[in-house]
Amino acid sequence: MDEDRKQQEREDGFPSGREKPVSEAGGHAGKIHDGHGQELRGSLMSGHDMAGMDHMGNLKLKFWVCLVVSVPILLLSPMMGIHFPFRIVFAGSDWVVMALATFLFFYGGKPFFDGATAELKKRKPAMMTLVSMGISVAWFYSLFAFVWDRLDRTTAVHMDFFWELATLILIMLLGHLIEMKAVGDAGDALKKMAELLPSTAHLVSGNGKSVDVAIGNLEIGDKVMVRAGEKIPADGTVVSGSSTVNESMVTGEAKAVPVFAGKRVIGGSINGSGTVTLEVTGTGESGYLAQVMKLVSDARKEKSEMENLSDKVARALFYVALGTGIAAFLVWFGITRDVDTALLRLVTVLIIACPHALGLAIPLVVARLTSLAASNGLLIRNRHAVERAKAIRVAAMDKTGTLTEGDFTVTTVKSLAQGWSNEKVLKVMAALESESGHPLAAGILDSARQKNLTLPDASDVKTIEGVGLSGTVEGRQVGIVTASYLDDRHLPYSENEFRELSHQGNSVSYLLLDDQVVGLVAEGDGIKPDARKTVEALKNMGIEPVMLTGDNEGFARSVAKRVGITDYHARLLPEDKEKVIESYQHGNRPVVMVGDGVNDAPALARADIGIAIGAGTDVAIDSADVILVRSDPYDVVHFLNLANSASRKIVQNLWWGAGYNIVAIPLAAGILAPAGIVLSPAVGAVLMSVSTVIVAINAMTLKMK
Repeated sequence: MDEDRKQQEREDGFPSGREKPVSEAGGHAGKIHDGHGQELRGSLMSGHDMAGMDHMGNLKLKFWVCLVVSVPILLLSPMMGIHFPFRIVFAGSDWVVMALATFLFFYGGKPFFDGATAELKKRKPAMMTLVSMGISVAWFYSLFAFVWDRLDRTTAVHMDFFWELATLILIMLLGHLIEMKAVGDAGDALKKMAELLPSTAHLVSGNGKSVDVAIGNLEIGDKVMVRAGEKIPADGTVVSGSSTVNESMVTGEAKAVPVFAGKRVIGGSINGSGTVTLEVTGTGESGYLAQVMKLVSDARKEKSEMENLSDKVARALFYVALGTGIAAFLVWFGITRDVDTALLRLVTVLIIACPHALGLAIPLVVARLTSLAASNGLLIRNRHAVERAKAIRVAAMDKTGTLTEGDFTVTTVKSLAQGWSNEKVLKVMAALESESGHPLAAGILDSARQKNLTLPDASDVKTIEGVGLSGTVEGRQVGIVTASYLDDRHLPYSENEFRELSHQGNSVSYLLLDDQVVGLVAEGDGIKPDARKTVEALKNMGIEPVMLTGDNEGFARSVAKRVGITDYHARLLPEDKEKVIESYQHGNRPVVMVGDGVNDAPALARADIGIAIGAGTDVAIDSADVILVRSDPYDVVHFLNLANSASRKIVQNLWWGAGYNIVAIPLAAGILAPAGIVLSPAVGAVLMSVSTVIVAINAMTLKMK
């Protein structure tokens, strides 16, 4: 007899190969208790997600208001000194332009000023600082020109930049809107986690009666009753009653787990058909979900500090433009002793550096990218994932639901006695299982339905706790039992066959007739059709595939071997998965993580790119950067290929969007003035417009391979 196997089966309550819920594998990582579970839930319900929605709505309103205000500015003012035929001029039109531009500067510029303030506080000037500098220079110089020309009409008329001010604000607001609309609302995993818990619990008092209380009032040691179909309000240990508990929403592993006295359950999982009484073992921040929330939150904070490529380019452009502009002012003033000429050079440099094309360089690629991706079953929720894709060296994948189907299906039906065909074994077992709520019953019943079998009637069906079922079929006493049951009663069967099937990741059930083993059924979590193909493709891309699972070592080894993975980690809790991701990152190996359960959420948030399986939990989806709508693992390869193509387009656009400044800024500063070449604002405007058009055309050429 295999004592280890017997012990495993007794702990799990069903045959070897069946996955344990995460709470069984190791309980709760931390004991940070504050007793404010209800407050935690309430605060998360109204946090970041709503703020994001409000921001999108406000930005859209701001854009349309600025567009309406900008129309008369564009019609009434020249573009960098170029007077178009359609320009409208009337008495007082310049006052109208100045008033509207001033409103636009303060109203439309506010998001950029706020962003610039945040960047400067971090001592990291980037896109918002560059835009703020551009619109500020345009407004202040134009206001100076407007006032000066009215105070002293004897000198040359100064050129204003109200046209540039309006277009820069509009283009930058449009760029943000395009990107936000393309990517969509990122959701809030923490909010979804909080919603997994019910708002009240049935607290059992000393006299045995129950009273409904807010879950925030629960304390460790309290007894709570959970009725059929209800959500479990807190982590606990069953003290009375029996049922099955669906923990897939929380763990992402097993679909349902039988529970009885002494079994641990996780808050947020769903009770089955029985009524159980629990002793609370975790509330507030000491509960399983709260621990996962903290891991996700911490990972998000660190991930949000990662810098994107456009900010790096904008920072460099900011320093170059500012430094060149100041140098030009000093040099020209030193040569000409004319403040007006020196100031014009300074302003021309800073205005030409305005990132019109740079502001659209990435949003246009993102819009094209998300459109292509969505039509191919990929939802991209964080465009930073695109920039990180080319650096990925490790692909960490959850097992259940990602590489495997996540459902137990019949893999083997075998007759072990004369007079019993494979079909008859399946029919009798399905007849018994039709009266059962056991998680393994569904696979047997599905197999019988697929074969269009007519099931005989079963009567007197009883559950043998932790072992199986017994009942009467066609007038004969039969039972479905585990190998441990056979071992305890010294009933003969092939242990080698059992071991072989178990090592393949199967749960094995035996059919008994009058203490004789007459057949067996093996059920396993089937490998997804494209799982092995995905692993091979990742290897060909120079990316190492790694499997992470909360399942036992034997099953993990079997699945890893079948899909071609050599590096795997078994018996992992949520915090363990996150630590594995961190270990690769600390080794300078960026990681993409693919998962589908709440227990994958911390790892998804921690990874350089988090990819959620579309059929997974809302929490996993909201923790991810990318969603695979079709739940096909090979779409990971499709995303990486598309992201790499988009990344190349982004780099090209950044060169077009900011690269013209390599030529334009020195010329605007007057570096070739000794040769009689000084870049006028009008020529600078043409260069800026050409770069913007090229950026738009280049973005549209992105294609799905």
